[in-house]
Amino acid sequence: MTGRVDDQMRALLRVPLAASVGGPRADIEAWIDTAFNGGLALPREVAAELGLPPGVSTEAVLADGSRVVLEAFVCYLDWFGGTYRTQAVATDGAYPLLGTQLLAGRRLTIDYVAGTVELT
Repeated sequence: MTGRVDDQMRALLRVPLAASVGGPRADIEAWIDTAFNGGLALPREVAAELGLPPGVSTEAVLADGSRVVLEAFVCYLDWFGGTYRTQAVATDGAYPLLGTQLLAGRRLTIDYVAGTVELT
């Protein structure tokens, strides 16, 4: 899986998401966030546009140590030859985030000189 480094030095990957196993896929460009140990975080409007069904709310600890309850959605993504069911938490942020849960067992290479991202 390949991606890019944008002009703000964010490592980005395109991730195909769907609201159901056999549903239509929509590619989102997600910012790789190695400080986020979840799978996906999506802006609320992106979750609504994709028609993601609600999941179970989840508690999270933010970078400042505070605890919050986040709304969550069920989604399916095409991930290395298979369909992976995961929970995406809703955020007020501007960008989808891809966390370390989805990086586990993979090798992430970010080349800031070439502007490339590779996840194998």
